[in-house]
Amino acid sequence: MEIRAAAEADLPAILAIYNDAVVNTTAIWNDDVVDLDNRRAWFAARSAQGYPVLVAEADGAVLGYASYGDFRPFQGYRFTVENSIYVAAAARGRGAGAKLLAALIDHASAAGKHVMVAGITADNAVSLRLHERQGFVETARMPELGFKFGRFLDLVFLQKRLG
Repeated sequence: MEIRAAAEADLPAILAIYNDAVVNTTAIWNDDVVDLDNRRAWFAARSAQGYPVLVAEADGAVLGYASYGDFRPFQGYRFTVENSIYVAAAARGRGAGAKLLAALIDHASAAGKHVMVAGITADNAVSLRLHERQGFVETARMPELGFKFGRFLDLVFLQKRLG
């Protein structure tokens, strides 16, 4: 498995992974799927801001993708980023998420970021464990903050000091 910078050619695979997460999980708190133009705009915005979009690839297939971006759009947060990691359903449990997160941490550290934040649905035990194994600690738990699939969802914030 290789972790590398995403390219425009990876966007259809990224789109499929994103939309699967929208339709089948509480990892993304959106109800509507998006189209390829949406992912192109997202990719262009991340690139313009100097933020990475990484993919995990094996045997020519994209297994997952990850990125980080601004935690909040205020100058005081300029050293804090929030990560996003999504793995294709068929590839879960094969280590792609862990490798993507490690690569994001390395990238953010090299970019001079101080803290990386993860906002995770409280019932996503796999993602919570993934982050905890790489040194993230829970710093906030916000009950019934979101709504999806006919129920309210709790949000857990974890963070890791970098560098």
